[in-house]
Amino acid sequence: MLNNRFYLPKTFIMRAFSITNRKTNHLVLHKTKLMKQTVFTRFHEQLGARMVPFAGYNMPVEYTGINEEHIKVRTGVGVFDVSHMGEVWVKGPKAFEFVQRVTSNDVAKLSPGKIQYSCFPNNDGGIVDDLLVYYYEDEKYMLVINAANIDKDWAWLVEQNKEIGAEIENASDNIAQLAIQGPKAIEALQTLTDINLSDITYYTFVTGKFAGIDNVIISATGYTGAGGFELYMYNDEAAKVWEAIFEVGKALDIKAIGLAARDTLRLEMGFCLYGNDIDDKTSPIEAGLGWITKFVEGNDFINRKHHETIKENKPKKRLKGFEMIDRGIPRKDYEIIDAEDNTIGKVTSGTMSPMLKKGIGMGYIAAGNTKEGTEIFIKVRNKKLRAKIIKLPFYKGHN
Repeated sequence: MLNNRFYLPKTFIMRAFSITNRKTNHLVLHKTKLMKQTVFTRFHEQLGARMVPFAGYNMPVEYTGINEEHIKVRTGVGVFDVSHMGEVWVKGPKAFEFVQRVTSNDVAKLSPGKIQYSCFPNNDGGIVDDLLVYYYEDEKYMLVINAANIDKDWAWLVEQNKEIGAEIENASDNIAQLAIQGPKAIEALQTLTDINLSDITYYTFVTGKFAGIDNVIISATGYTGAGGFELYMYNDEAAKVWEAIFEVGKALDIKAIGLAARDTLRLEMGFCLYGNDIDDKTSPIEAGLGWITKFVEGNDFINRKHHETIKENKPKKRLKGFEMIDRGIPRKDYEIIDAEDNTIGKVTSGTMSPMLKKGIGMGYIAAGNTKEGTEIFIKVRNKKLRAKIIKLPFYKGHN
């Protein structure tokens, strides 16, 4: 099992830069704050990735260009280092009670090998984080959380566990994760395992041997809409897996992909990004995540009544997708207005879609203005650009 052995923690680096003091001509070193690096950092650097600080990690944002990498995933196969994501184990006889209490979805619907998308509701009507819940085996779950929220989530979980007493373990620094995404993912990976990858359907997982490594978790929950798998393994075994994937993937021109393309891929699918489209002040009902917020008997999740009331009374704003009619790129925090110049919302995510070749975005829009096909306007600098609300996803050519 992936948490019952000795493991090597992720290493740390201190980035520094220097300047010359003009008065004394002495070299002065200024250090940035401590950053983590994943076990794959040396591969990113060898490939010439542009590395940037992200969620406390030194991460590859792009290699050859966002559009090229984006299209590679949509049409072929690409590999993302997502080892910065967090993993929390919940075990023991209180495991189900705990996970059911802190997440909005109905954990009772899970069985071993199944996965749920869910969120942690807070006490103030918002979301602590969105996450994946893996039902590993009886009395054992793995929660996969966002990198930027690991410390916040862990503190929240510890606090909520005081009255329940489940066994919880923050294994985030001990596990590496790769996401191999694209329509050619099975073709690229199948020779590395005896597991029939075609049997791993969306939101399921298996644990087995991969690239000669035992107990690798292989799941299918990709956030790109292009198909593919996620691999979880120990840090000290991760380099071997990376090298094996890129060796067998040569014939398919497999490429490493940066976080910038991961963002444009998820936005084309209309998937929420924590910190942009959802946060500690937005209700999952407002965010269109009612499908992961289950008001069923036995699911007494935190602050359930608040969200139930929002649903019953209908939310005053909703997260909606829109595409540009006029040429322009919507950006986070741009104002959304109606024909009479009344402010009706704000952009939460936006980009130029590499596949659709037009500006797309999401934003919270006031009730009464959210019907599909409604024309809205995005204020881009001093311009008022036309857009229209559409049904998600933006890109419908996925599998």
